[in-house]
Amino acid sequence: MEQNVVEVGKVTHFFPKINVAVIELMQPLSIGDRILIKGPITDFEQTVDSMQIDRKPIQQAVGGQSIGLKVAQTVKEKDAVYKKSN
Repeated sequence: MEQNVVEVGKVTHFFPKINVAVIELMQPLSIGDRILIKGPITDFEQTVDSMQIDRKPIQQAVGGQSIGLKVAQTVKEKDAVYKKSN
């Protein structure tokens, strides 16, 4: 695991047709954050550029919320989401 990463949530669902993951957050997440998504077969990094709650675009979310996140690759339920700090 890399330095300066903190787990912010877990994938609870994935919609393959639209490449959107539902992520249950434990920590805040904002547009522009760099995240890592890791699991048994998942391992990639991306910038958060689109988040929604109830199909409405949001700029940031806090722990305890479930968000829809546009992802660059396929993810699986239970994959962990980590935020990179600078």
